Amino acid sequence: MRGTFIIAFLLGAAPVMARSPDAARHHHGQSGADRTAATLDRIADSPPRLRLFLTAMPKGGDLHNHMGGSIYAEDLLRWAARDGLCIAADTYHIVDPPCDAPERIPAAGLERDYPHYSRAIDALSTRGFEAGVGDPEVSGYDRFFATFPAFSPAERRNLGEAVALTREQAAADHVSYIEFSTGSSQSAVMAAAVAGGDASDFAALSALLAPGIPDAVAKARAEFDRLDADADAFDGCKTAGPKPACGVEMRYLYTAYRTAPPVQVFAQLALGFAMAEADPRFVGVNIAAPEHDPVAVRDYALHMRMIAFLKARHPSVQLSLHAGELTLGLVPPRDLAFHIHDAVVVAGARRIGHGIDISYETDAPALLARMAREHIAVEINLTSNAVILGVKGADHPLSLYRAAGVPFMLSTDDEGVSRSDMTNEYLRAVTEQGLRYADLKESARNSLTYAFLPGQSLWLGRVGGPVVSACRAMTSPACQRFIAASPKAAKQWRLEQDFAAFEAAPH
Repeated sequence: MRGTFIIAFLLGAAPVMARSPDAARHHHGQSGADRTAATLDRIADSPPRLRLFLTAMPKGGDLHNHMGGSIYAEDLLRWAARDGLCIAADTYHIVDPPCDAPERIPAAGLERDYPHYSRAIDALSTRGFEAGVGDPEVSGYDRFFATFPAFSPAERRNLGEAVALTREQAAADHVSYIEFSTGSSQSAVMAAAVAGGDASDFAALSALLAPGIPDAVAKARAEFDRLDADADAFDGCKTAGPKPACGVEMRYLYTAYRTAPPVQVFAQLALGFAMAEADPRFVGVNIAAPEHDPVAVRDYALHMRMIAFLKARHPSVQLSLHAGELTLGLVPPRDLAFHIHDAVVVAGARRIGHGIDISYETDAPALLARMAREHIAVEINLTSNAVILGVKGADHPLSLYRAAGVPFMLSTDDEGVSRSDMTNEYLRAVTEQGLRYADLKESARNSLTYAFLPGQSLWLGRVGGPVVSACRAMTSPACQRFIAASPKAAKQWRLEQDFAAFEAAPH
C-alpha cells in the first residue's frame, strides 16, 4: 500500500483509499479504464511520471525478442570474466584465451579499469548512439550488427542464464509471455548434409535432409531441455521461493539466418519446420539477420519460395518473418518494393517483423488492406528502428498501419544491445507516436491474440470487443473450463484480470 501511495503521489493522483475493484471502476461515474486513460493523458508530457505509470501497466507478450540481443553488455562482460575470456584491445570484442597474448586484456578485473570497461560496453551495444555518442562515421546498423560477433564467445556459454535474465526483465516490465527467436547447433549438421546441393531444387534438398532430420530434432530438443533446466535453476523455479520470472512463459521461434549460403538457409528452415511440428515449445519459424546484406538482398525472393515450399509440406507451422527492415538509401528503391508483399503473399507469414518500408511497397494500399482483412499483424520495434534505420517519430509507419486497421503490437527486438526494455517501448509509443492508454491496451491484447500459442481466442473478433459466450461471466465455471482447454485464452484471461487490477488501483 505504501508503494502505491508513493506512485500515486508522484503521478499527481488523489490520496490512496482502499476500494474494491468494482467500486474503483465506477468511482465518480467513471470506469477504471477511463480514469486510467485520463491519468496517462495528464502525464503524457512527463517522461519520468510516464515511466512510473507504464512500468506497472500489464503488457501481455513480447513477440519479437532475440536470444543474445536481449542480454545487456554488463552481463556479457561478467560472463566473460567468469569464463576466463579476454577482450581484444583494438576492437573491445570478447575473444577466447590466451589473454596474455599481444593486444589481449583479461576480462577478469576489467570492471576496475573504467576506460576499458566503458569502451567494451560501447562495443557490445549501441549505448549512447541516439545521443550522438560514438564514432559518427559508423552507422547505426553497422554498429548494431557488429555487436553479435563481438559478444558471441561469452553468450554461447551461458544460454540458460540468458533465458533467465530475459524472463527477469520481462517480469519487471509486467510482460507475461515471450516468443524467443533462436536456433540450434543442429542447424550446422543439417547444412553439412546439403553441401553441394542445388539451392533451387527444394524437393532434392528435402530428400537429402530427410534421413538426418529425426536425429537432429531429437538432439535439438535435448539442447533446449538443458537450456530450460538451466534457466529454471538460475531463477529457482523448482524451489519454494521462485523468482517472479518463473511466471513468464517462454516459447521459441526457430530462426534461420538469411545471410548464409542458400542451401544452408534451406537446411535451417527445414529443421525449424520439423522442430515446430515436434516440440510444443517451438510455436513457429522465422528468418532474420540484416535484410540489407548483399546476400540477403540477392536471395530474398528465393528464401520466400523456400518458406512457401516448406509451409505447404507443414501447413500447421506458423510464420513470423522479418520483412521490410529497410529504408530509402539503405538499398536501391527496387529492393523496397516487394519484401513485405512476398513475406505475406508468397511465404504466408501471419506476422511481419518491423515492416518499416511499407510505404515504398508496390501498391502499398492493397497490401495494407490485405493485412488488415486477413489479420496479419505487424511487430513494432521503435527503439530498434530508430537506432538501426534512423526511422522514428513522424517518419515511422506505425500510424500508417493503424490507419489501415492492421493489428500491431509493441516489442523489444534486442533490448540488451539497444539498451531498452518493454516499458521504454511503451513510453516511446506515447511520446513519439502519440498513442494513448486505449492504444497501448490494444497492443498488449494483440500481443497475446496474435501470439502463436495454441487454442481458441478469448475474443470473438476484434480485441476488446465481445468475448466467447462461455466467458461472458469471466469467473464462471464455464469460462474456467474454456480457458483450461486453451493456452491462448488462459493468457488472455490472465491479462484481463491484470488490467482490472491495474485500472482499479489509484492513479
